[in-house]
Amino acid sequence: MKTIQKLILPLLFVLLIIIVYSVYFSPQKGLGSFSDFDTNNTANKEIIVKLIKDKPISKDENNGISTFYVLDKNGVEQPVQGPLMLPNNFNDAETIKLRGHLHTDHFHATEVTVN
Repeated sequence: MKTIQKLILPLLFVLLIIIVYSVYFSPQKGLGSFSDFDTNNTANKEIIVKLIKDKPISKDENNGISTFYVLDKNGVEQPVQGPLMLPNNFNDAETIKLRGHLHTDHFHATEVTVN
């Protein structure tokens, strides 16, 4: 009985570490949130978002950009300005990974990959 009592505290400690790690430090799967971005910071970060297929993809050959629309995990719709050349299977993708930064009126993607 005493050996069981001696094991309870270390087991609870290990369980607490596992919970803290899984909540705060494990990589997130699924969609990201635009609220994690600061419009005053131009550092590029990654986010996984859902492609809105009902809205058109426009391409501006003169400026070398394409514009399309995405949704984050909170349902926030955001226009994205990205590279002119998008991945081959872009139109068929459910989710995409963007690398870039948020402006007040759009997300500027330096890299677009199909997730």
